[in-house]
Amino acid sequence: MSPTVNTVVFSHGKESGPWGGKITAMAAVARDLNLAVESVDYRGMADPGRRVEKLVQVGRELEGPLVLVGSSMGGHVSAAAAARLTPRALFLLAPAFYMPGFEEHTPQEVAAPTAIVHGWRDEVVPVENSIRWAREHHATLHVLDSDHRLEDRIGQICELLRAFLAALRGAA
Repeated sequence: MSPTVNTVVFSHGKESGPWGGKITAMAAVARDLNLAVESVDYRGMADPGRRVEKLVQVGRELEGPLVLVGSSMGGHVSAAAAARLTPRALFLLAPAFYMPGFEEHTPQEVAAPTAIVHGWRDEVVPVENSIRWAREHHATLHVLDSDHRLEDRIGQICELLRAFLAALRGAA
């Protein structure tokens, strides 16, 4: 029987990098569960469409099944790439869904189980956007007392990711 997940692929946000604090902490969780990790570098690439293409290219070169993990624009990119990569699941942090002027670009064709973590005090992407998307797509939603960066909740996010990945293994 093939494993339920082989590789966790991280996509960072617009103004961060591939190995920031959140990704480094979450990657340690994945490695602790004997999963391979990859973090795509989108620095200097502002266009979400180009980021989706890069993620699809990288994802096709990795040993699947994959779990896509993305933060902010990286969450949007992960969800948009899901239709082409067919990941086992998505774990999204404050995904940039339904942003003004880009509402029509919010991914809607997502068949993978999805968990979203968002901060109540997010000043960049309104929490209501994640509530709406979670409701429309039957996603699991965790709303924490934090802001957009969620940096003060990294420990809690890592616990949620560990439980999410463990549940995927149990669903085999």
